[in-house]
Amino acid sequence: MLTTDKYSIEETLLKSYDRKLNHSGVSGERLARRLGQLSKIGSTKERGSLRIGFSKEERQAKELVKSWMLEAGLKVREDGAGNIFGKLDGREEKNFSVLSGSHVDSVPNGGHFDGPLGVLASLEVVEAWKNTNYIPKCSYEVVIFSDEEGSRFNGGLRGSRAVCGELDMEEEKQKKDLYGASFQEVIESDGLTLEGFHDARRDVNEIKAFVEVHIEQGTTLEKENVPVGIVTGIAGPSWLKINFIGKAGHAGNTPMNARADALAAASEFVGEVSRMPERVSRTAVATVGKLHVYPNGVNVIPGKVELYVDIRDIQQKTLDLLTEEVSKKAMEIGKKHNVSVEYQQTLNVAPVPIEKDMQMKLIEAVEANGIKPILLPSGAGHDAMVLGRHVPSAMIFVRSKDGISHNPNEWTTLDDCIQSVHVLKNMVETLVSK
Repeated sequence: MLTTDKYSIEETLLKSYDRKLNHSGVSGERLARRLGQLSKIGSTKERGSLRIGFSKEERQAKELVKSWMLEAGLKVREDGAGNIFGKLDGREEKNFSVLSGSHVDSVPNGGHFDGPLGVLASLEVVEAWKNTNYIPKCSYEVVIFSDEEGSRFNGGLRGSRAVCGELDMEEEKQKKDLYGASFQEVIESDGLTLEGFHDARRDVNEIKAFVEVHIEQGTTLEKENVPVGIVTGIAGPSWLKINFIGKAGHAGNTPMNARADALAAASEFVGEVSRMPERVSRTAVATVGKLHVYPNGVNVIPGKVELYVDIRDIQQKTLDLLTEEVSKKAMEIGKKHNVSVEYQQTLNVAPVPIEKDMQMKLIEAVEANGIKPILLPSGAGHDAMVLGRHVPSAMIFVRSKDGISHNPNEWTTLDDCIQSVHVLKNMVETLVSK
């Protein structure tokens, strides 16, 4: 679906662009034009983006970027999971590659930078090399991973997990999408097969490194007034389901000292959770984002509260410690309020710290472009998290206006986008020359 809205992302990006950033073969005009053209695919009436995984819109976006890859002289192939690879052969090591890229799918009514910027930044590096006659020592591949957002099957990173052999195909076959269609039906509508998905696994020993450019989706860089940042690690989530079980009773006839109020206990717990991360780790976070009260009557003392705690950190040790401390705090508060507590861990994904060597290379790339190095964690999952479990990986964050993401108002200036390209180019040139 192409929009007929006269609003142009390309024109808006170019209005304030500092053309002094056009150097070393990099073109802001080309990047703006391509971001603008991608934004028209799956455009919503709110000027957002609707390109869920394995949809016609994601496919159309992939095909458009494939055409640009071919124009840039890349050898283009698609694997059985729908991942697209555009390869520039190295002058010496053709069988070993440095990869860079991201995704072009979106959440429903999402933004236009989350994913596409990483893909187009990696392609802009090739365009810059083409303009300056640079040929890398080892091969370089621009990659578009399928279904990163996971909006269709309530769980993403599907393309990168297929590449790394992390998908359980028996489990995938049981899944239904948000419209009730089976996984097999969905991928077959996109020209893919179950066998192809299984065969998409790649020999990770052929991948020397992976670098991903992505918008920050937060406000740290904006507060620091710098265009790009260096990711130190990608947080793993630990989810706890906790039940506070008291006794329902009449709100008027039950004395205060005779109550077992589950919500009173849960309320104190929620407040404590917000204060606990900083006592364990400066990079940890914890959120109570889902809560149910039973029986949920105006004049009834709550007899049960079911809630979920999302705990994240970039180090496994502190993630485990905070998870344990949160569980202990729930038990302590339950005892105080004379209610029982049940808890279970429903999700435990290992965090992926970025290797110090990769961080140092990025620091050098940032400083080479006259930018102050800012190190920060990623609280959200990315394809770099999957690749990072198997090969040396790095992430470059790019400043987000007001930290808004997964929203039509998601915005990153062209100046910042191009700064990220220059940093990526510097970083990749270091990696492909080794």
